[in-house]
Amino acid sequence: MQVSLTRAFCVCLIVSGFLFAGPAAAQSDDPAVAAYIQARQEFEAQLGAYWNSIAEKRRIRNAKRRSGEPVVLEDYVLTQPPVYGGPPRPSGLTASVPAGPAPMRKFIPVVADLLKAAKEQFHFVPDQVKNEVEFKRAYAKVAAAAGITRDQAVRIYSFETGGNGTYYVQAGLTTPQRPGAQAISPAIGYNQLLNTNSVGLLAEHGEQFVDTLKKKAATLQGDAKKKMERKIAVLQRMISFSRTVPNQWAEHDKLAFTPGGLAIHSLVLDRDVGPLLQAQKLLNSVLFARRRGYKEPLTAAELAMMNLTGDGNGYDIVSMPHAIRSRVPTANFFQQGGYERNSVAIRNNVVSSLLAATDAKMDQASRQPGARDLAAGF
Repeated sequence: MQVSLTRAFCVCLIVSGFLFAGPAAAQSDDPAVAAYIQARQEFEAQLGAYWNSIAEKRRIRNAKRRSGEPVVLEDYVLTQPPVYGGPPRPSGLTASVPAGPAPMRKFIPVVADLLKAAKEQFHFVPDQVKNEVEFKRAYAKVAAAAGITRDQAVRIYSFETGGNGTYYVQAGLTTPQRPGAQAISPAIGYNQLLNTNSVGLLAEHGEQFVDTLKKKAATLQGDAKKKMERKIAVLQRMISFSRTVPNQWAEHDKLAFTPGGLAIHSLVLDRDVGPLLQAQKLLNSVLFARRRGYKEPLTAAELAMMNLTGDGNGYDIVSMPHAIRSRVPTANFFQQGGYERNSVAIRNNVVSSLLAATDAKMDQASRQPGARDLAAGF
């Protein structure tokens, strides 16, 4: 479980009380230092209260939907997250005095970690493509068969990867990469699957994926057939592992960060299984909306919201009446840490603006060569 920024900062403040016993104690008597620390404490209390209210309003909306009651404007937090406006950190402070929130960084596995885990845990090496167009064609074929339209697939690819991303592109490492860029999450691929998504998809749809590979194996001969049969055997072992925990997001998330879970995430890189996982993730969002009574075809931007924020939060956005979208802050659909890492949601801080910005980015990035190559695959 990710430690909240508020909790992390409170820990820093508690620890700092012991650090003040030395030279910093004199600093704590400085009026400027005292004012700064007090302002930071007050701000963190406001921030904690705000995100608690976001969570409480979300519980209310979920309960109303379960009971068939309409969700109204007052069921959302209508103010933006508080912004620190107190005195700046005094320049003479030593490192022993906290500068503000100190989030605990969760381990972010990268592609090399996934490949290492796959080899060690399942003696598996993903069958990667020789070129990007090959993967795009495979993905387009699977997505089209699942009912995902070319417009949806291409525009979501464009939004998530900038229109030129590779099948192994990771969040924060888009193409071309900035010097010194680092991954900001384990999300990989054309629609940026998290390792938790990979575990959950395998647990829920594993047999379906196995059946698809068995049909493909039936068309092969010789070494190619044997290779596919070995892949199927590994996939079945991974499915069994994914089901060693209850079918719940929190449990899948824990498993996703174990060596076995990282190995499962390596399947996104495989030419046969990767397209199945990514297309199924989008299809699940479409089906989620249909089950809740949303009959209109999802636009690419609406489907992107479900892919970005999760099906529950995404459906909350999609089903919201147009008349109130300009009044509802985007913070309502994120956890605190996710929101604070999402510059797009912060800049476009109401629902109508976020959807418009998503469409605008899709329009621009869809003209890139990678997006055109994916469109040609359909």
